[in-house]
Amino acid sequence: MSTQKSVILVSGGLDSATTLALAKSQGYACYALSFDYGQRHRVELQAARQIAESLGVIEHKFIHLNLDNIGGSALTDSQIQVPVSGLSKQIPVTYVPARNSVFLTLALAWAEVLSAYHLFIGVNAV
Repeated sequence: MSTQKSVILVSGGLDSATTLALAKSQGYACYALSFDYGQRHRVELQAARQIAESLGVIEHKFIHLNLDNIGGSALTDSQIQVPVSGLSKQIPVTYVPARNSVFLTLALAWAEVLSAYHLFIGVNAV
């Protein structure tokens, strides 16, 4: 089994939960990183905490960002309605501009501090 350190982005959703479980099953020493970025769906933060605890991560950090100040997404802007059904061929209104790029940058920063050489992210293709 590997004892290599890894930083895993954990949002509380299915993609990141599966990614954490895979990293853990492959023997990585897992450090979970979650973000409170002003999202309106706060239940995912609770789910991220539960997932990280149940999978036994070494440490779980929550970083607070103000992506709601940027706007442009139904997840961070109360003026944009969150859709409750239907799929679109367009970029969804729940897309948060550059969110994953920002998250990966901060994950890399923590990985450098930990001397971790592996980053894991599980995201939806849309």
